[in-house]
Amino acid sequence: MNYLILLPTFAAFLLGAGVSYQKFDDIKKLNNYAVIATFLVSLTSFIALISLRGEYVTLFKFNDVLNISFKIDGLSTIFASMVTFLWPLAVIYATEYMKHEGGQQKFFTFYIMTFGVTLGIAFAANMLTLYLCYELLTFITLPLVMHSMDARSFYAGKKYLIYSVGGASLSFIGMMIIIAATGNLEYIYGGVPGLAQDNVILFAYVLMFMGFGVKAAVFPLHGWLPGASVAPTTVTALLHAVAVVKAGVFAIMRSTYYLFGVDLLYGTWAQNFVMMVAIVTICFGSWMAMRSKHFKRRLAYSTVSQLSYILLGVTIMTPNGFTGALAHMIFHALMKIVLFYTAGTVLYMCHKEYIRDVEGYGKKMPKTFMCFTICSLALIGVPPFAGFFSKFAIATAAAETGTKLGFFGICALILSALFTAMYLLQIVVLSWLPHKDFDYSKLEKVKEAPKAMTMPMIIITATMVILSLGCKPMFSFLELVAKGGF
Repeated sequence: MNYLILLPTFAAFLLGAGVSYQKFDDIKKLNNYAVIATFLVSLTSFIALISLRGEYVTLFKFNDVLNISFKIDGLSTIFASMVTFLWPLAVIYATEYMKHEGGQQKFFTFYIMTFGVTLGIAFAANMLTLYLCYELLTFITLPLVMHSMDARSFYAGKKYLIYSVGGASLSFIGMMIIIAATGNLEYIYGGVPGLAQDNVILFAYVLMFMGFGVKAAVFPLHGWLPGASVAPTTVTALLHAVAVVKAGVFAIMRSTYYLFGVDLLYGTWAQNFVMMVAIVTICFGSWMAMRSKHFKRRLAYSTVSQLSYILLGVTIMTPNGFTGALAHMIFHALMKIVLFYTAGTVLYMCHKEYIRDVEGYGKKMPKTFMCFTICSLALIGVPPFAGFFSKFAIATAAAETGTKLGFFGICALILSALFTAMYLLQIVVLSWLPHKDFDYSKLEKVKEAPKAMTMPMIIITATMVILSLGCKPMFSFLELVAKGGF
């Protein structure tokens, strides 16, 4: 056993807690501490991913069935790499943005500790470990959602807590059914041995899907996500693009491919049910995003839709569908965090929250809105950007099923792509091409954001473009993981 697997998680906890136990003379020293601490955690995480592949460590063993264990396999490598790359850039952005919000010491305490919990989810070797980290993620992100400590943030926090704990309770029931049936919660590609295909086991899968689906914002359990938009943009960007929602998606991937197994689930009523939930959520989220006039809420509903693209790929339950889901999980994180950072930059620089207010901003904030434009085109699925390849992979996998639900899935992807183009290009056109008689003198005070905010956006956008143009090696690796390799 190699306990170095635990180092990134424990380092994030200790360094995050260290923020609260130190007295900083000024905000600059606090910001420097947060950036250095996060880079150290990322460095240890990358080292673990490179050097400890296949390692397994048990932290606590309660009995022969229940233990807290961690391992690094292909799926954990994908999720942890995505999180490890984005978190330091998010902290750099936050050092500037949180001047607008205040309360930096409390914020960075929980922000860095959330990094550790998310890595714990990535490295979980069994259902119990993932479940405990998953619950901890709810409680450790709650102060971030409620950061403003006003009536709106209290309401959003209460809603987030009720939804998340309720969803986790459903997953807990499913976990108990698996323990009773097999006495085994270890993640094994293809599913744990001894599971029989009966309605009780299928019901347990549906419970887990819907329970973890709360954080993945499946309809009708999505209500917490738009409400959480009241949190600082540095929080919502990670909630909606990287940590919380992707933790839900990741848990569903683990449950589908590593706990139950697709051989047990494929062709059953349980597969049809969860696939239909994903299809409905894709259409619903896109429609609600198109209707919303508030910048961050529009992006929040967009997340509701885009997450179910990933879940559609997962619920197709084929290697090709799983590959497309993994690709979209990565690409969506890169694209959506930039879109949220654009909304945050507009709020920080101009105190504007609604889409109508960004008219003409492209000329005044060219770096910000160029990044937004590129990532919008990618999210829509315009080739040769990343979103096209992942969506095409999911649509192809749906077509290969030859079923009615596969056809409905393709229709949902096409309809959602149309809606996505409408609600994102509206912002792009409004920012770059204001109406004919637009008076730019109204924007005299509008200017580009500081480098601490624009640099992360540019780096993430450039990374997304590079992955788009050279995605073949990445897809080869994802295909290997989707087939149980690595």
